[in-house]
Amino acid sequence: MSTAAGTILPATKGPIVNRVEATSAIETAALRSDRFRLEREGEWKRLETILGAMEKGRLRRLSDDDVLALPALYRMAASSLAVARETSLDASTLAYLESLVQRAWFQVYGPRVGFYRWFGKFLGGKLSQSVRDIWLDICIAFAVMIAGTIVGWLVVARDQEWFYTLVPAEFADSRQPGASREVLLETLKVEESASGMSAFAAQLFTNNSSVCILAFALGFAFGIPSLLLLVQNMALLGAFLWLYNSQGLLPEFSAWLAVHGTTEFFAIMLSSAAGIHIGRKMAFPGRRSILSAASEAGQRGAQVMVGVVLMLIFAAVLEAFPRQLASTETRGLIGGFMLIFWLTYFFAFGRNREAEAA
Repeated sequence: MSTAAGTILPATKGPIVNRVEATSAIETAALRSDRFRLEREGEWKRLETILGAMEKGRLRRLSDDDVLALPALYRMAASSLAVARETSLDASTLAYLESLVQRAWFQVYGPRVGFYRWFGKFLGGKLSQSVRDIWLDICIAFAVMIAGTIVGWLVVARDQEWFYTLVPAEFADSRQPGASREVLLETLKVEESASGMSAFAAQLFTNNSSVCILAFALGFAFGIPSLLLLVQNMALLGAFLWLYNSQGLLPEFSAWLAVHGTTEFFAIMLSSAAGIHIGRKMAFPGRRSILSAASEAGQRGAQVMVGVVLMLIFAAVLEAFPRQLASTETRGLIGGFMLIFWLTYFFAFGRNREAEAA
């Protein structure tokens, strides 16, 4: 349109130009996104195929090349995701890459075994290895156990009033100084039925586990409370050994005790050793920081405590059933077998694998 003043441009030209530029920008971005995806889509698809097979438990169907290529493909996908975020590519590509990278990370770095496989490996060597790693603390705990038992025996033999100090009232009942041979022998008798034994086993497990957990938990104070608790419990045992020996019943009492005692006292020794291990590492951290040394010792001690809990469950069953229902000879055989079993499992089992790995 023309006037005397000159030519006037149409009023709609500005918006039209803006729309054209916006359309061009969108097409350019789409083209860039398509090109980006086409250049790398082959690697993504291969990674997705490998992940699909692994997630379905078909790892054996993958070739060696695919397994070896997994870490590199994961890094390429992660790099692609970083570029896609930086250049603001389309939302569908971003969502696809985020999902792909998350799945790949889980397969490359995440846990790849279920609970049952982990538990099998734990019992198949990791537990015994953790126990062997704290062998020095086990030696300390064992020495303290022997010393505590001897002290309990000697102090009661010298003054019988110490028996009532060392032995709680709920444990003493008819088993106390001055009791006749017949009364003490009655406490070792063989039961005729297993009625009510399940509840008894649960009670025993609760009592024993509280002692073990306390011995482990007190280890942070440089292991001293764990040692004191160990002395207290073993002095109680020494007092009972003296009592039954005074009536000539030490073999019968030892067999009665061995059924569950070789498992129960082993568990108490391990829990105390785990607590001592933490305290010793805190007191002598070496070149590491105290927190770092305590953290590592705590992880090792926690693995030992898992084994202790399993042992206590087993000890409670032995204490409630074979101990109450078996004869003296059978009790001794069961106790001896359990001692050999635990020694073999903790200090011999799995050593060949460690040597091969080394």
